Amino acid sequence: MTHALDVVTFGEAMMLLVADRPGPLEDAGAFLKRTAGAETNVAIGLARLGLKVSWASRLGTDMMGRYLIREMTAEGIHCSQVTLTSSQPTGFMIKGSVTDGSDPPIEYHRKGSAASHMGPDDIDHAWLLSARHLHATGVFAAISATTLPLSRTSMDIMRAAGRTVSFDPNLRPALWASPADMVAAINDLAARADWVLPGLEEGRLLTGEETAEGIAGFYRKRGAKLVVVKLGARGAYFDGEGGTGQVPGFPVEKIVDTVGAGDGFAVGVISGLLAGLDVAAAVRRGAWIGARAVQVLGDSEGLPSRAELLAAGI
Repeated sequence: MTHALDVVTFGEAMMLLVADRPGPLEDAGAFLKRTAGAETNVAIGLARLGLKVSWASRLGTDMMGRYLIREMTAEGIHCSQVTLTSSQPTGFMIKGSVTDGSDPPIEYHRKGSAASHMGPDDIDHAWLLSARHLHATGVFAAISATTLPLSRTSMDIMRAAGRTVSFDPNLRPALWASPADMVAAINDLAARADWVLPGLEEGRLLTGEETAEGIAGFYRKRGAKLVVVKLGARGAYFDGEGGTGQVPGFPVEKIVDTVGAGDGFAVGVISGLLAGLDVAAAVRRGAWIGARAVQVLGDSEGLPSRAELLAAGI
């Protein structure tokens, strides 16, 4: 079957302001303007590799919304499912500058944003089913009481139609009412996906298992066809229908900023599997892109072009 689109995703994009110097945010003299959002990071990465990607969202008609849709369009992302509203603002976030691999200070300003008002009624079924794959994360599901059912419904529609669905837990505890609510909702979403991509610490929190093998087994028993557990510098462990294995990480001389590494990893795994690579090769591609992502400041600056991917032979 020929599909109009390769990958679709729902998600909130935010304008990102990055401090011009390390240290407390209040000490910054200026901020650099960038884009942010787990789902849009993945969309950007996949579009750069030549996949046909479409993103559904809602933005304000403010400067930030105009900036975000311009940047996403420039990346080659199809934005026909992004609606603009004058009654709700675009979310934004402020991030500290780090150059040593530590977690940067971050402030979110997204409560009541345009994207948080989205719900199941915003799903265009024809558009959704025009794609062969849906990528979902735990971030968009967490931002409001209506985005969670939207996430569930979109995943169910795609699986019922025989499409593939990937899910990155991408935990944001501050967005959930309680840790128990977060664990229950995220594990419910993971059970609706074909490919589940947790980090080791995330997986421990979500499953109560200590090892990558235990975490993968937890989700495989709940219906996942493939689970890839990210192990940071040690690479990743996978458990799928064809067996289990581990892919080593790619050495990195200097870790600058770890934000966006998991999104880069997802880009590699999703693009590899959709291109027909075997699981080990797709996970290796994920590890390579994740390693690139941690060497630059910014969420999407390290995501490669198709030419860079081919030149690296990944």
